[in-house]
Amino acid sequence: MANRRKFLQQTGMLAMTGMLYPGLKGANNFFGIKANRPIGLQLYTLGNLMTTDTAGTLQKVAAIGYSQVESAGSQKGNWYGFKPKEFAVMVKDAGMTWRSAHVGGAPITIDQIMKMAKTAEDSAKIQKMAAGFKNMPKQINLRDDYKQLADEAAEGGLNYLVCSFIPVGTLDEIKAAVDVFNKSGEACKKVGVQFAYHNHTTEFDMVEGQRPFDYILTNTDKEMVKMELDLAWATKANQDPVALFKMHPGRFPLWHVKDLDKVNKEPAEVGSGIIDFKRIFDNSKESGMKYFFVEQDGAPQPIQDVTNSYNYLHKMLS
Repeated sequence: MANRRKFLQQTGMLAMTGMLYPGLKGANNFFGIKANRPIGLQLYTLGNLMTTDTAGTLQKVAAIGYSQVESAGSQKGNWYGFKPKEFAVMVKDAGMTWRSAHVGGAPITIDQIMKMAKTAEDSAKIQKMAAGFKNMPKQINLRDDYKQLADEAAEGGLNYLVCSFIPVGTLDEIKAAVDVFNKSGEACKKVGVQFAYHNHTTEFDMVEGQRPFDYILTNTDKEMVKMELDLAWATKANQDPVALFKMHPGRFPLWHVKDLDKVNKEPAEVGSGIIDFKRIFDNSKESGMKYFFVEQDGAPQPIQDVTNSYNYLHKMLS
């Protein structure tokens, strides 16, 4: 009894200390405010592994320590050749939660993608990617199928449906995107799913006197249209993620945690590049962040790369 009383006294003092000194690191870790934050993975990082061995790859991802996943489009469609309910069961069987899905915003041509190229290397990558498009099945998209996609997201038990990309190279395209987002946001709300939009660098380029990023956030409902901020692409566009959080507090419930290498500013393992993730995570409350997903476009060794990224984040957040 004496030991129990002493324990209660000690934990009571620690709780009081945490309230009086909320910045005290030890108290924060004791109550799990920083520790054990679930780490998610954007499955796009794994490339063809998700279509050649879907269940086995999910098991490997879970074994690393990931507990949340975000799906992406594939050569077999949005759900890797399965129905949403079927894919949800596979994720659950692996011991993880399917939180979010990426889907296309509108049909897009190679010419529209080429407008994003800023270097000869960018152009070469796009042309190589275009060759793969020829063998892909027709993908449904938010512009034409937003109600279907919202329903399928609900069927899979998703929290979020995210537009992965939509053309914003002209003012007309930006206005069309806003229309798609507002309709998609409303359709998602009706079925209990939150809609969001994922940025690249191009949203921060000036287009006919407008910056797409600002235009989209200003002309969409802040409750029905949230943002998934890609920390790397925002950084590559010379944007400070923390400043964006302060400009639009609570608008960024999702993040892509992606690093940029120190030489070419191309996607790299988290913690190996130029981005100060600690500073960004220290401001997560301002952003309204609920979930975040590691992503590394074109990862050369997908399983090893996402393992290294997980280990870095797990250590930093603990």
